[in-house]
Amino acid sequence: MNRRRFARQVAGAVVGSALVTSDSGAERFSPRRHGERSTAVLFDALALFDTRPIAFVAEETYPGRGAALMASWRARQFEYAWLRVMTGHYADFWQCTDDSLRWSAASLGLPLAAAQRHRLMDAHLNLRPWPDVRPALEALRSAGVRAGVLSNFSPAMLDAAIRGNGLESLLPTVISTHEARTYKPDPRAYGLGIEALRLPRERIVFAAFAGWDAAGAKLFGYPTYWVNRLQAPAEELGAPAADGNGRTLTDLAAFMSAFAPR
Repeated sequence: MNRRRFARQVAGAVVGSALVTSDSGAERFSPRRHGERSTAVLFDALALFDTRPIAFVAEETYPGRGAALMASWRARQFEYAWLRVMTGHYADFWQCTDDSLRWSAASLGLPLAAAQRHRLMDAHLNLRPWPDVRPALEALRSAGVRAGVLSNFSPAMLDAAIRGNGLESLLPTVISTHEARTYKPDPRAYGLGIEALRLPRERIVFAAFAGWDAAGAKLFGYPTYWVNRLQAPAEELGAPAADGNGRTLTDLAAFMSAFAPR
């Protein structure tokens, strides 16, 4: 599929030869600007799977307190992951998620019986893709772009999300940072993508959900796209800006079309 047809099919935009902006404000790469054409894209899992239903479960479990629990739980979840790596006391992301739930409930004075804990944890195994995911992945595959996942999720969490939604054929490369016993934004975590795809980093676009992940991937050297679904502000980390950004994977597909085989 040529570049122009791909762009029309996926984003309704014609891909030019310079850095351009789609109607949604999504930027796209120019081969002239970035040299060799990318042939693969690696997604963070949260760019693909919607975790908002977990907050609904939290609110049902603790009426009026669900938002407070989620704010504490999410912050502590990543803090525990990074602290465990820094202290040489690694545990996978499922364990960090469980530990941070128990701490957050205790810190807020919320009772956490086994049934409540299991329900909140199991919500992570029943994630559904954002509505734009399947059509965007199908369009990328049709254009000859290899797609995969590079996530802090544990292997079991990734398997539940991908197999549970029948996306195996569209995401043949699935990488958990557990393989390196670390977490993004550790460069060792991003390096797993190069090893798995057997491509130089310049030919792998990384599609991040979080601003800090976009910054980490860019500092590592990946061409980077920020799937900024929640319209968060850019992180103040001194990192170069992502090469492109947009709210949806339709925007990403337009971005990637600059690299689609002619």
